[in-house]
Amino acid sequence: MEIKKIEDPSWPEGNIIKIRDYKGPHLVLNPDETKLREFIEPWLTALFQSEHLSLFTGSGISIAIHFLAKNSPGAGMGMMEFSVFKEQIEKKSKESAEKSGRGKPNIEDQIKTVNELITGLEIYISTNVYGAKKLQKKIKKLKEELNAGISKFANAILASEKNIISSERDEPAEYLMNFLLSFASRSATRERLNLFTTNYDRVLEFGCELAGLHLIDRFVGTISPIFRSSRMNIDLHYNPPGIRGEPRYLEGVVNFTKLHGSIDWCEKDRIVRRFALPYGAIDIRKYNSEGRSLIIYPNSSKDRETAEYPYVELFRDFANAIVRPNSTVVVYGYSFGDEHINRVLEDMLTIPSTHLVIIAKSDEGNRIEKFYKKTKRPVQITLLIGEHFGDIKTLVDHYLPKPAIDRTTYRMADILKARGIIQAEKQESTNNQENSNE
Repeated sequence: MEIKKIEDPSWPEGNIIKIRDYKGPHLVLNPDETKLREFIEPWLTALFQSEHLSLFTGSGISIAIHFLAKNSPGAGMGMMEFSVFKEQIEKKSKESAEKSGRGKPNIEDQIKTVNELITGLEIYISTNVYGAKKLQKKIKKLKEELNAGISKFANAILASEKNIISSERDEPAEYLMNFLLSFASRSATRERLNLFTTNYDRVLEFGCELAGLHLIDRFVGTISPIFRSSRMNIDLHYNPPGIRGEPRYLEGVVNFTKLHGSIDWCEKDRIVRRFALPYGAIDIRKYNSEGRSLIIYPNSSKDRETAEYPYVELFRDFANAIVRPNSTVVVYGYSFGDEHINRVLEDMLTIPSTHLVIIAKSDEGNRIEKFYKKTKRPVQITLLIGEHFGDIKTLVDHYLPKPAIDRTTYRMADILKARGIIQAEKQESTNNQENSNE
């Protein structure tokens, strides 16, 4: 294994690391998990003990788990087909993607463009202009194709969910659980883990359910949970037998926020609900009826108030959770292609006591590099980028902290350290290494 500093202005392809006292990003050639673990795992363990800890995931987590299940990336952000205003939609979608820094447009750019187009056309024909009836037919066709495209996209996500639960391998569930537990295993006296995602799928909910984690979000109710604007500090407590005084916090509780909505969220009459949708269902239209609009960002509804709600509440939760002192945010599988999210992360780094850990399998479009250089806060950013560091199996097996709240292990380590046993073992290991090198 060789670690050398990157001298060129632009970062090369490969495994890039930047932690602790490294003055700049370094390229790791032929990475050795055993040697890298010696300084990566303790560093991450220390960061995970911050007063406020948040985990922010992008599509990379879903792709990683689907690869473990089926050796394929699963549902993507493919484009929809339109028969009306096709050229105009393609042009504006491309401009929208370039403006956001993504480069290539995806389905989100299309939805946003079509929503704006429909709104503009309806304003134009509101005064009974020439050709209004013809345009009205095109608008109707455009809405039908948009809703059909969103349903097809949702069904592709459900197919990926089904592939994960139908896999004969144990690895997808095992590594997803251990990955989440590494972050959620915080002492109950500390603030809860804040879990954020831009994904529409329910891979994280699936993993938390397997791990026995309790998720707290803005939805209230059991039969048909309703999204509430007023988010109180709800938590879970328990009373140990024979205890007197205040109850104790329950371990394994996580604050959960899906920033871009979910395929099981819908809206009707300005009320957002979560409807019953089996994990890995075949067709979403069987479960979402009565003309309810799916809440995925940006959604298919043309209503301005609905377009801002509930996303404005979700992003407020995101900003409130991370933009404060002594906050650590770990980003996994996010490509930094959403400017509205990048701005919040930039604001967080203006506070000197905050820290950002970026873990990714690749730097598509050099967006992570651009973000790192733009913020000019190298001391507050840890980088673990590349095929080696971004692989979820390698990450869980070697670099993430132990996924358990095990006070007995810590006490034993303290006792051994006090008796000088740990130092003796480390010295013996160093001597053996030197002898082998000779």
